[in-house]
Amino acid sequence: MTNPLDGFTVTEADISYVGQGLQRPECILAERDGSLWSADARGGVVHIRPDGSQELISQMHDDRFAATADAAARFTQGTLPNGLAFDADGSILISNFGTDRLERMTRRGQSEVLLDSIDGTPIGKVNFVLRDSKGRIWLTVSTRIKNWMQAISPNIADGYVAVLDERGARIVADGFRFTNEIRFDAAEEWLYVVETSGRRITRLRIGADTSVTAREVFGPADTGGFIDGIAFDAFGNLWGTHVMSDRIFAITPKGDFRVILDDDVPGPSAALYDAFARDAVTPELMLACGGRIAPWFASVTFGGRDLRNVYIGSLRGTQIPLFRSPVPGMPMEHWHR
Repeated sequence: MTNPLDGFTVTEADISYVGQGLQRPECILAERDGSLWSADARGGVVHIRPDGSQELISQMHDDRFAATADAAARFTQGTLPNGLAFDADGSILISNFGTDRLERMTRRGQSEVLLDSIDGTPIGKVNFVLRDSKGRIWLTVSTRIKNWMQAISPNIADGYVAVLDERGARIVADGFRFTNEIRFDAAEEWLYVVETSGRRITRLRIGADTSVTAREVFGPADTGGFIDGIAFDAFGNLWGTHVMSDRIFAITPKGDFRVILDDDVPGPSAALYDAFARDAVTPELMLACGGRIAPWFASVTFGGRDLRNVYIGSLRGTQIPLFRSPVPGMPMEHWHR
C-alpha cells in the first residue's frame, strides 16, 4: 500500500497561523467544532474559538478543595502548564511543569490537584498526560532532578511513565532519558514514549493490567535531534517534532525516518549537539537555537473537521503554525465524545 506521505514535504510558504499573543503554546488540543486549547505560560489555557476569537482561562483553586485561603492563594504559584489532555467530562488535565503536579481544570478555570506524589515520594518533573479509551490516565515524568536542565544529558536516564486508574497511581516503566510525550497506537497495544535526551522513541507493549510485556526502540536509534512531541496519523505514521532544531518528521510503520518540514538554523544547533555529546549543554547554547516559523517546535496536533489540519505547538512562539496534511490524523480519545 502506498504511504500518503510519499514525496510530501512542507515549506514556510505552506504555513498559515492561528492565535496571537500566546505565551509558550507548548501543547494544543483540537476539538471537532474547530476549537483549539493551548497551554499558556501565564498560568492556564487559551481557548481559540472557530471564529478566531480567543480567551485566556487562568487556573484558579477550586474552593471546594482549599483547606485555607492561603492554600488557595499558593495553588497557582509557579504554575507552568505543559502537556494537556481532555478528561472524560471535557475538563482539562494539565501536567504542570512548574508545580510538578498533575492537575484538573474545568473550562472556566477551577482547578484541583490530582497527583503530586507516588508512594509518598514527589513525582518529579511531570511533562505530559494522556487518557486512553478505558479512562486510565497516563503521565510522563522527565526527570527526578529538581533543576531539569541538568537532565539534558546523554548520561542521565531517570525519567518514567506512570498510570493513574481505579487502583491508584504507580510507575509502569522507568529509566528513560528525559521522558516527554507519549501516544498509543490505534489498537492501544503499544505505548510510544519520547526520550528527548535519548533522541529516540521507545515503545512498550502494554498488557491488560498495564504491565509492560515488551520494550524496544521504534525507528532510528538516534533521530539526529531532541524529540519533543509525537502524534499518529490514520495510516500509522508517527509524526514528531525536533525541538530547538525545529523539524517536523515522520516515522513510517516500517520504521523509516522522513523529514517533512525543516526550519533548522544549522550553526547553533550543530554547536548544541556537539556540546550535548560532551555533556556540556548550557542555557545559552539552547537559546541560540530556533527557526523562524515558531521557535522550538514542541508538539504536533491534528485537527479540523477532516483531521487534516496540522498544528505546531512551540515553546517560544506567540502564534500556532498550521499546514494541511495529505492524510488525516488518528482520532484522539476525546474525538469520540
